[in-house]
Amino acid sequence: MDNSADSNKKQAIRVSNLTKEFNGFKAIDNISFSVEEGEIFGMLGPNGAGKTTTIRILSTTLKATKGEAFVWGYDISKQPDKIRRSIGIVFQDQTLDDRLTGMENLDFHARLYGMKRNLREKRIKEVLHLVDLWDKRNTLVKYYSGGMCRRLEIARGLMHYPRVLFLDEPTLGLDAQTRHNIWEHIRVLNKREKIAILLTTHYMDEADTLCNRVGIIDKGKILIIDEPEKLKNMVGKDLISIKVSSPEKMMQILSNFEWVSNKRVYDGLLHLEVTEGEKRIPFLINLAQRYSLSVDLVSLRRPTLEDVFLHFTGKRIREEEGTLRERISARIRSRRRR
Repeated sequence: MDNSADSNKKQAIRVSNLTKEFNGFKAIDNISFSVEEGEIFGMLGPNGAGKTTTIRILSTTLKATKGEAFVWGYDISKQPDKIRRSIGIVFQDQTLDDRLTGMENLDFHARLYGMKRNLREKRIKEVLHLVDLWDKRNTLVKYYSGGMCRRLEIARGLMHYPRVLFLDEPTLGLDAQTRHNIWEHIRVLNKREKIAILLTTHYMDEADTLCNRVGIIDKGKILIIDEPEKLKNMVGKDLISIKVSSPEKMMQILSNFEWVSNKRVYDGLLHLEVTEGEKRIPFLINLAQRYSLSVDLVSLRRPTLEDVFLHFTGKRIREEEGTLRERISARIRSRRRR
């Protein structure tokens, strides 16, 4: 990023040594980070890592145990009303009224913020065009698809001209095509509205595609923050995955080779971080055969954010997309039957 350009931007969010405890359990543990005006900042981590707790504290719906935070310059502990007028938020769970039309949902939200009629009508048209729902403005929300509901919730979060938008797992439970459509809408609104976005996700591709910077969070701690490409370059090495008859034995055999910097076994495969990966594959196959180990598969690739997460935490994010999608679909069906 261009540091000279960033120096002229306002800090949209500043968090210092923030901690939240529940009966002695630290949901977030001494975290610090900042988000610049116009930036999309991603918090990447598994369910239960502390992402939603962080958003709840920054949006003033939950009090921190200790530490401090400022949103658009306002102190979360002293100026909650000013913060609430400066932010928009899209929660994990759908909170639309499906007995109202898309336009009526937005109009109701705008009235809560005291927006005058002329401004409400102008803004409703703007945000519905922004998320491609103008043609569906008079349709009851109970007839919207999951992706349409998500887009309407994003539009609602923008109604009162917030300077900071919180998106908590914005594509959770959606199919791949709908997720990509939502990403495009997020990119467009970030560019047009020049709005700072704090996005939480456990989808690696979402963080990689959307975010200017990513903070990897696990067990309440932020482990590293940087641009996605720089994070991947930290892993740096080529990544070789081998399906071998005894991955544990193969890992022992490789313990004295300096060009192997990291070794892990998961999903029945041995995963290696190596230098000059293409040159190492024939050697690895011959080495396995020398020790009477059969090799069924070898693959070589460059690092991804999944590998970065594995590098810093020693584990992978278990996305369990099917289970999550079924749970959310059940909620939507239940609401539509009411």
